[in-house]
Amino acid sequence: MNRPVKLGLAGACTALLVVGGIGTYNVVHGLTAGASQDGRPGASGSFDPSTLSSTPPSNAEAVKLTRAFLGNWSEQHFEGAASDTDTPDTAAPALQGYKAGLHLKDWTFDHVLPAGPSPVTPGATKVTFDVRAEVAGGTWRYSSAVAVVRSTNGVPAVHWNNSVLYPGLSEGQSLTAGKLPVGAGSAKVVASDGRTDLSTFSSLQDVAATIRQNARPTGGGVSTGVAVVDGGGAGIKTLKVFSKGRTPVIETTIDAHLQAVAERAVEDPHLQEKPAGTVALDWSNGHILALAHTGTDGDIAINGIKSPGSTMKIITLAALFDQAGLTPNSTAPCTDSLTANSQLFHNDPGVKSNTASTLAQAFTVSCNTSFIKDGFHYLVHDADASALHDEAVNVFGMGSWSIGGGVATTDPSIPADVQGGDQAAQFIGQGKVTATPLFMASVAATVRGVGFKQPIILPGRHQQTAPRPISARTAGYLQSMMRSVATSGTAAPRLGGLPGVGAKTGTAEEGDHTNGWLTAYNSRTAVAALVEGGSSGVDSAGYVVRQLLTGT
Repeated sequence: MNRPVKLGLAGACTALLVVGGIGTYNVVHGLTAGASQDGRPGASGSFDPSTLSSTPPSNAEAVKLTRAFLGNWSEQHFEGAASDTDTPDTAAPALQGYKAGLHLKDWTFDHVLPAGPSPVTPGATKVTFDVRAEVAGGTWRYSSAVAVVRSTNGVPAVHWNNSVLYPGLSEGQSLTAGKLPVGAGSAKVVASDGRTDLSTFSSLQDVAATIRQNARPTGGGVSTGVAVVDGGGAGIKTLKVFSKGRTPVIETTIDAHLQAVAERAVEDPHLQEKPAGTVALDWSNGHILALAHTGTDGDIAINGIKSPGSTMKIITLAALFDQAGLTPNSTAPCTDSLTANSQLFHNDPGVKSNTASTLAQAFTVSCNTSFIKDGFHYLVHDADASALHDEAVNVFGMGSWSIGGGVATTDPSIPADVQGGDQAAQFIGQGKVTATPLFMASVAATVRGVGFKQPIILPGRHQQTAPRPISARTAGYLQSMMRSVATSGTAAPRLGGLPGVGAKTGTAEEGDHTNGWLTAYNSRTAVAALVEGGSSGVDSAGYVVRQLLTGT
């Protein structure tokens, strides 16, 4: 096979071709190698990589050898080209792989020019050249270079590494042409509208990256071009695109508009830059519509594991209704303080004593002592305080959730074997009870949707079920009571006047500060928010939840 190798050198370099070009030079080069491989007086024998000269070859010497190397390469004399390098055994298969990977039909080299001492390889002379390759899919042109060294006996050699094939190509990497490989992270993770890229939302950049690595994309068209691949064939970098296909997508449940609202809500000025996290769910199916967070300790919307305070009273009420047979009108005296298992409990400031209080009234004003009294009396039996845990697992689906796409979430915890004062503290969301905004949003969703639907971020993802559906009776009681909290109770300052809203506020003590919570729902959405350091649920998380419920 006879392929022209275009070489354009002026002056002394043209003398190298007088015998008839590169093809003729290869013959002469082969015949005279034993006496003088580079044709210079004093150079004899073969290249010895163990005795490198510190003096770079002259420009003429370096260009002459480079032309010989490129000539052999272009004529597919891979063994001959490899013999012009300092590591023939490594170069030969790499040169062959270059042809195979690119599906080369033809390739030529021109503009072979000296560039002086190599800035990278000590004792070498750099020679540059241009490549024109007819590869699968089209014509690819690029500029490259080699470093020419010589041993102390005067014999030169091309210093071999993978960058001879293409500049910057590392060991273990190769080139491919034709259909471009789908490299790790090449798909676009989008909202439920199929268009909005989740990585444009600051709170979802890590989530989108995780989903991109773990979920299977759909759609998209194949692009063609040239790319760098690793040893396993996975795409690393695209070098040339001949035809561009559609980017494959991974569609999520995120509502692009509501996510934008959530991003603004956690930055609300009323929060005074305190860390905040929020989650919004479609209560009819468990789809995660939005999740946003601030702070430097990770995503507190799905991993901020904190005592949920009085938002836990929703589950306490459900246990009292389901396991003790109480109703909203059952007595629940609200006293200023109460001692249970030798631990003193008190109410939040502003909660007035009412010894004739009912459960509904106590829930509306969030009286701690009412819930501790009834919870401890009706739900702790012979030191067995597992009733709240059982209700959370069996009715509200508490457990290890997988929302999809490899996105990690932190599980809530309501221990079944609590002891001492924690037996009472659990009923008001303190002690060893912990939860995330994701879980508390699901609690509100379970009430409004009259059943647990495990939250997911990828549509069609398997959803765990709760062992026992919430009863229509219990759901009805809770909806009525949460509506009162929103219209005339602790959440009214933020949510009063909003149609169809039910809610529960929470303020949880943690060390020397409090955390503000609020969970609520409307006709479509269930929301929960946590503000670390919030003075109260309504005056911190309340601002976040209102924006998500109104969508503004």
